[in-house]
Parts: sequence; C-alpha cells; structure tokens
Amino acid sequence: MLLVLLLLPMCWAVEVKRPRGVSLTNHHFYDESKPFTCLDGSASVPFDQVNDDYCDCKDGSDEPGTAACPNGSFHCTNTGYKPLYISSRWVNDGVCDCCDGTDEYNSGIVCENTCKEKGRKERETLQQMAEVTREGFRLKKILIEDWKRAREEKQKKLTELQAGKKSLEDQVELLRTLKEEAEKPEKEAKDQHRKLWEEQLAASKAQREQELATSAFQELDDDMDGAVSVAELQTHPELDTDGDGALSEGEAQTLLGGDTQTDAASFSDRIWAAIRDKYRSEVLPTDLPSPSAPALTEPKEEQPLGPSQPAEEEDEEEEETEEEEGGEEGEDEDSQVPGEQPKETPPPAGPPQTVSPTEEDKMPPYDEQTQAFINAAQEARNKFEEAERSLKDVEESIRNLEQEISFDFGPNGEFAYLYSQCYELTTNEYVYRLCPFKLVSQKPKLGGSPTSLGTWGSWAGPDHDKFSAMKYEQGTGCWQGPNRSTTVRLLCGKETVVTSTTEPSRCEYLMELMTPAACPEPPPEPPASGNRDEL
Repeated sequence: MLLVLLLLPMCWAVEVKRPRGVSLTNHHFYDESKPFTCLDGSASVPFDQVNDDYCDCKDGSDEPGTAACPNGSFHCTNTGYKPLYISSRWVNDGVCDCCDGTDEYNSGIVCENTCKEKGRKERETLQQMAEVTREGFRLKKILIEDWKRAREEKQKKLTELQAGKKSLEDQVELLRTLKEEAEKPEKEAKDQHRKLWEEQLAASKAQREQELATSAFQELDDDMDGAVSVAELQTHPELDTDGDGALSEGEAQTLLGGDTQTDAASFSDRIWAAIRDKYRSEVLPTDLPSPSAPALTEPKEEQPLGPSQPAEEEDEEEEETEEEEGGEEGEDEDSQVPGEQPKETPPPAGPPQTVSPTEEDKMPPYDEQTQAFINAAQEARNKFEEAERSLKDVEESIRNLEQEISFDFGPNGEFAYLYSQCYELTTNEYVYRLCPFKLVSQKPKLGGSPTSLGTWGSWAGPDHDKFSAMKYEQGTGCWQGPNRSTTVRLLCGKETVVTSTTEPSRCEYLMELMTPAACPEPPPEPPASGNRDEL
C-alpha cells in the first residue's frame, strides 16, 4: 500500500512534464530544455515564462494553462469523452467547462469528472445513430430495387402506349373523315330548312307590315276618299319632326314626300316606313280588326291588354258591390278612348307591332329527313370525340411516363418513391405540405387558402453531396419582397417524415425531411472488444 502511495506522486510528476493546457499533438513545441518560441513565430521567451500568468506571445501560446492571454486556448483532455479546446479566458473562472474539471485547477471550485458518463451517453447516441443508418440503408437498398422494377414496368407500359398511340391516331383520322362526310348533308339540310323558314318568316312579317300600313291608312283617311291628305296627317301630332309638339302643314307635306296627299299604295311603299315608329293608333287594341293570319304575333302581343280590365275589376269586387262594379265597367267602356287612352297608350306606344319573339318567330322542328341527317352526324361526332379523348389521355400518359422515367431520382433512383407522395407538418399556426419534386405550401391551421412556398427547382446539395438538399422556387410573392422559396434538407431516417420547418430569412424557408433514401452506407461494424474509455 505504501508503495502505491509513493508511486502516485511520481506519476503526477510525470504528468506535469506536459505544460497545463497543452494537447499531446502540440507537446513537442514545449521543450523545457530550451527557450519557448511562440507558435506564430513572433517571439522567443525563457521556458520558465510559459504559464507564468503573463502574456508574452501575441498569439497567447505561452499561456496555454492560464487566463493571462484572452486569445489563448486551453486544451481539455477529457479522458473517456471527447478532447476539447476552450478559450483561455474561461480558465479558473469558477465555471467547469471541461468535463474532467482541469480548467478550474486554481479557482477553489471542485469540478466533478463527468467525462465517463458523457462518454457513455455519447456512445449510446452514436450506437442509435449507427442503428438508424444501418436500418435506413437496408431500406434504401429495397427502394433502389423497387425503382428498378418499377422503371422496367413503366418502360414496358410506355412502349405499349406508344404502339397503341399510332393505332388511335389512325382511328381518330378515320372517324374525323366520317364525321366530316356526315356533317355535309346535315349542313345542307339544316341550311335549306333555315332558308325556307326565313323566307316564310320574311313573307309573314311583310304581310303583317302591309296590314299595319293598311290599318294606319284607313285610320288617317277620315273622309274615306281613298287618299291621306296633309290635313288628315296633321291630326297626329306625335309625328312632329321639329320637337314643338305639333305637326305643321309643312312638316306633314314633307312626310308625304312633298305631295298634298297620297294614295294607299304610295303610303304603304314610301310613307309608312318613315312614320311607323312614331305613329299611334286611334283605335284601342281590343277594337282592332283581327288579322287574317291567326299565327301572327300582333294578336298574341295585344291580346292580354283586353282582359287586364276584368283582372282589375276582380280586385274591386272584394271592396265594392256588384252594382258599383257594373257602373264602373260602363264608364270604362264609354270613356276609355278619351279618358283612359293616356294611361293605356304607353304599353302599345306606336303602331301595333311585334315587340317580342313569338311561336312564329321560332324556327319550326326539322322534318324527318333533316333530323335523320342530324342524328347521323351527331353519332359520328360522338364517336370522333370519344376517340379523340382517348388519344389525348394516351398522350398525357406517355408524357407523364417519359417525365418520370427520365427524372433524376438520385444516383440509383432511391428517391423515386417520393415522386407521388406528399408529407405534412402541423405547427401552432400552419400546416406545411411537401410534395417532393412538385411543390411546397403552407396553409393556416384554422382554415384558409394555401400559400405556395415554391415549386420544384433542382437538387441543391454541395458538389460532393448533390442529393442532400432540394430547392423549390418561384412561390407566392411576399409583400414588397421576393417570391417565396424553400430548401429541403434530406436527413437519414428509418421513416419518411417532415421533422421541422423554419424561416431563417424573410421569404426563404428551410425544411428537413427524414428518409431512408438519404442514409449512407455504414462502415463495417468493428469486432467486439473490451471497454474503452475514449470515443
């Protein structure tokens, strides 16, 4: 026992041969048998001035074990854990910075040596990371094999689609020709049908216009002498042309084309067209003679004006007796022309003319033969459009397959499985969504529209590790700022999950995605050995 106690001071003496705060790698610079030269070469001092608590070297290398030089470094041996350099300013400052406590040798502070415990925890962490790397790399190899098989299948499908596309193109062209051939007789039949209908419509309108002109001529011909004179025309002040509210003799004669009177034929050919828009009939619509053609629009437009009176009288029946109602009806019939015409005139203002489309103005149904042409052409169109849609679907599938097959999914296609997936991360405010190789977005957690944080740009890792990061660009623009963009860092993990999202600078986001595809090949496991103190 005594021998052991005697040996301990000797061991300590051997240990202090290396100046305090100097690492083993720098020990040869500190030879006590000769003057010390500053590591930056700026000066040389006697060796007894090393660690004398006075800074002689500009780089502080003469005081590795004291706090004399603010720019010096103290080396923590930390046996059982990781060696560490700390600032010389932290030496003997009352805080245990080295896990072995060697930085507080003269501060009066007793530091517990925690290096072995830290080393144990560090080894556990490294072992867990090594296990994650091994398992992730195992999954990565499976992903690579899956992509190889999937790529072969997609290539096979692409070849089949490309072969089928030619057949579809031929079919579309054939059906296009059949459609065009079927549309020719359809167009001819429909054009003929429309032409006949328009001719009938024009004839019907011309007949109506002639009847209106004849009716107006008869109203104006007060003396029924077969001619409308200037004086007779002046009975209609609404035909005033200078806006003074009265039709002067000169204005009337001008309307008659400079003549003093006009016959029915000239009135219909020349005069009626000039006055029809202003002319107001003296006869109530209900008293007008019924046109000879029952299909004309005039009776249909004017017919509701007659029964409008009984409709009002039915409302009055609820308030008045039948005798009072009868009296009012008599008054209406007797005084309707002089008294009621100003009230009733605005709706039929002007001559009795067509004001809205009627059944006669609608094109009649197609005849049986024309409809057969239409049905045949429509069937040909349907077949053509169906084939054209099929061709477009095939072309889109070909484009998608070509893009996917040619996409850069990593050195061995290990990232291909991410192509059709999306991953989300929910924070206190937002739901972040990453769809690899497509887009990144954020959406308010409590609802709202998503904001684009960028679309796929390129691989963005350093030259030696290109596939360690992704870049998404040209997202939604920030207010008075650049477009949003996102860098996605890929980390090794057994599962695929978004672990974090931050905004290091305005409108520039950083996202971390764990994936087996990012796991490197682990080094071979070392053979089992005894306990080791250092990492």
